[in-house]
Amino acid sequence: MLQRTYTTVLESGNWEEFRGEVVRFSQQLGFDTVTAITVIDHPLAEPEFFAVDNAPAAYRDAMHTPENARRDPVMQHCKAQSVPIVWSQGTYTRQGLGELWEEQAQYGYRNGVCLALHMPEGRHFVLGVDREQAMPKDPSEITRIVADLQLFAVYAQDAALRIMVPAALQQERPALTPRELECLRRTMDGMTAWEVGEALAISERTAVLHLSNAMHKLHCKDKHQAVLKALRLGLIR
Repeated sequence: MLQRTYTTVLESGNWEEFRGEVVRFSQQLGFDTVTAITVIDHPLAEPEFFAVDNAPAAYRDAMHTPENARRDPVMQHCKAQSVPIVWSQGTYTRQGLGELWEEQAQYGYRNGVCLALHMPEGRHFVLGVDREQAMPKDPSEITRIVADLQLFAVYAQDAALRIMVPAALQQERPALTPRELECLRRTMDGMTAWEVGEALAISERTAVLHLSNAMHKLHCKDKHQAVLKALRLGLIR
């Protein structure tokens, strides 16, 4: 079930569709609330934040205040690290911030998992899922939850950058040829270079050349990364 959610989030065409996919994923994972934040750094100005969530309306404003973000140990962890954090009341009380946990616990934010992806050119993506009930006692179950969240975040951040970030802050869209775009589309469908060549009536070597050119234009190290970036930039669907 989750595997389908990984790919459908990439197909989101607008903010509402993206939010729906993120909420659906978190609930399938066993969490009631979710927050996805895209951060764009600016060298000479404050960073910009673009968020989607399903937080209770009474808590949404407090949740997104800069003061709370600066104090919150979960957000501070994600700001500095890419390693996911599994948090609970103890995460806050150990730093003398028990009152902050008490405030959010009223709205169901008692336990959760949060992670951040830090990308080139000052782009960041934070994804957190939260719930009232305690986390599983079985370490293998927690490992599974964290792995699912990490994989979904890889897909979701591409959609978030494309949908949530204003056009003026979008990265430049490189000009790919129709053949390069078609090779990326076929690769997205799981085809090998040989299969792409067969489908397009070209040699395998030519298919590889088109993919290499696309990777170079997109500044990607491999064809799978190129597919994800092309999706994020809206070059392919």
